[in-house]
Amino acid sequence: MNIVVIGAGYAGTVAANRLNRKAPDTRITVVNPRGVFIERVRLHEQLAGSGTADRPLTEMLRDGITVETASVDKIGDGAVTLDDGRSLDFDHAILAAGSIANPLPGAIPVGTWEGAEQARIALEALPAGGIVTVIGGGLTGIETTTEIAEARPDLRVRLVSETVAAALSAGAQRHIRNTLARWEVEIVADRIAEIDGTTLRLGSGAELDSDLTLWAIISAVPELAARSGLAVDTDGRALVDASLRSVTDPRVFVVGDCAAVPGMRMACATAAPQGAHAADTLARMIKGREPRPFSMGYGGQGMSLGRRDGLMQTTDREDTPQRLYISGPVAAFAKERISRYAAYASRTGNSVWISGPKQ
Repeated sequence: MNIVVIGAGYAGTVAANRLNRKAPDTRITVVNPRGVFIERVRLHEQLAGSGTADRPLTEMLRDGITVETASVDKIGDGAVTLDDGRSLDFDHAILAAGSIANPLPGAIPVGTWEGAEQARIALEALPAGGIVTVIGGGLTGIETTTEIAEARPDLRVRLVSETVAAALSAGAQRHIRNTLARWEVEIVADRIAEIDGTTLRLGSGAELDSDLTLWAIISAVPELAARSGLAVDTDGRALVDASLRSVTDPRVFVVGDCAAVPGMRMACATAAPQGAHAADTLARMIKGREPRPFSMGYGGQGMSLGRRDGLMQTTDREDTPQRLYISGPVAAFAKERISRYAAYASRTGNSVWISGPKQ
């Protein structure tokens, strides 16, 4: 049986490695546009020069899994077409293409490998006193801002967003704002309307100078699913059934950021369990058993606030933040362990998760 896995992020590598272990007679091919595995949870370290986010893909996949370094143009009827014109036949495919950023012209997206590298080079070239503006007040923006502020205290660092850490509890939000103040980060509660060279025009009409502008908003997915004729929602995410199979073509599983699963947010904490579930379901189907519905609940969110500080926010299974949060070096240690576990799960396929809330 031929299995093609499209994408080698957290979801794709977990799925490929887990299926290779559970169904060793399957022929698994992983298609990825680059020959490295990217730890997206470490991209803020990569761009600030405080860590690295890439590993050779061959070190992340089990023996027997074939790697094709290419992009997929289209998923067809039992075959995927690559950007070099070749096609790969499949009995089942796992679409794990992840998410992308759509920055305003003039901003560098930090949530992608290419963007993080471009930002790293630009950051290194900035002289003392230069102004860095990070756009986006979510976890990616906060981690990027604090990492830069710690690594380059000689720069002026600014965060532009209408909200900061809106998905966290009130106490956690206060802690983050206090941390940003400690790092002397300027918070501008507005949105960016236009970027003209080194000038940022805000929604309010005000203008700001910026030597380096970074886009820390991840809200889009590749057009592959829609281009292939799979049913998608208004955001372009593929519609799936309870077992994470495309409602258009049940031979195609869709997992991670590009899957439209109600109640799920874009995160490696979501991607890995979904990739594991797809592998488990395929292994069951190969043995002639019925697929099971996917069920997953959340337990919290974590972020680093520089190398020696962090924040761990508890949530209920529906991802609603609770009052309890942990901060400081203990939280930084916990976040590091979570990041290491994410890479371990990808390399081994040994992903575990809690079940979703009862309906």
